Amino acid sequence: MTDQASKAILITGCSTGIGRATALRLASRGHNVYASARKLDAIRDLGDAGCKIVALDVCDEASMRAAVEEIVAKEGAVGALVNNAGYGQVGSIEDLSMEDVRSQFETNFFGLVQLTKLVIPGMRAQGWGRIVNVSSMGGKVVFPGFGVYHATKFAVEAISDAMRFELRAFGIRVSVIEPGAIRTEFEQTSADTIGATARADGSSYAAFYESIETRARGTYAGPMSVGPEMVAKAIEHAVTSGRPRSRYPLTPGARVMIAARRVLPDGGWDALMGMQFVRPR
Repeated sequence: MTDQASKAILITGCSTGIGRATALRLASRGHNVYASARKLDAIRDLGDAGCKIVALDVCDEASMRAAVEEIVAKEGAVGALVNNAGYGQVGSIEDLSMEDVRSQFETNFFGLVQLTKLVIPGMRAQGWGRIVNVSSMGGKVVFPGFGVYHATKFAVEAISDAMRFELRAFGIRVSVIEPGAIRTEFEQTSADTIGATARADGSSYAAFYESIETRARGTYAGPMSVGPEMVAKAIEHAVTSGRPRSRYPLTPGARVMIAARRVLPDGGWDALMGMQFVRPR
C-alpha cells in the first residue's frame, strides 16, 4: 500500500436503515464517505451530515459504472466498498413468480457482484482495499417462506469466501456482516409483503403466511431485535481495522440460530421450524 492510497468509502442503500446509520457513523468519525441510493432526494440530508452523495442503482450497470468513475476521478480509487443495498422477498416457492426471483437476485446478489468487480482494479492497483458484504443470519439458516431471499444471502456468503482468498495477496480484505433482527424499514416492508400475500384470494398457503407475519412482527418488536447502529459499528471495524474479521455475526438471536442450525440435523431443524410456523397443508 502506498501512503497515497484512497480510503474513500462507498456505501450502497443509504436511504434507510443500516446504510444510513453506517454513513452517519463513519462521516461523524471523520471518514471520507460516499453515501449512495437510487434517488438522490432520499439522501440529500446526508450531505449536511458530512457525506458526499452519489446516485447509484445496483440494478443498473451504467449507474454503477458512473458512480465508481466519479469517485475514482476524485479520489483515485474506491478504498472501501460496503455492499448493503437489498430487500427481503417473502413467499412460497410455488407462489413467487420468476420475475420476483430474478428481481431478488438482481438486487441482493448480481448488483453486489458487478459493483465489486468495478472497484477491485483500483484497490488492487493501490495495494489496499476493504470489501464489506452485508449478508444476514439468513445466509447461514433458512426460515420457511423466505427461501428466495435466503438463497441470495447464501450466494453472498459463498462469493465472499472466494473473494477473500482471491484478493488477499493484493492487500484487499473481505468481510461478511451477519445480522439478525434489526429494527429498520426492511422488516416493515417484509412484514407488509407477508400480510398482502397472506390475504391473497385462493392461496393454499394462507395460514402459513399468517403465521410468518405474526412471527416476524413479534420478533422485530421483541427484545432480540436491535437498532441498525450495532451493524454500523461492526461495519466500521471491518472497514478501518488492520485485521478485520472475515465474519461478524451480530445480535444474540443470530448467534443462537446459527449455532442451532450447526448442531441440529435436518429433521431437528424442520421440527424446530414446525414449532414456530404453521405447516402448509
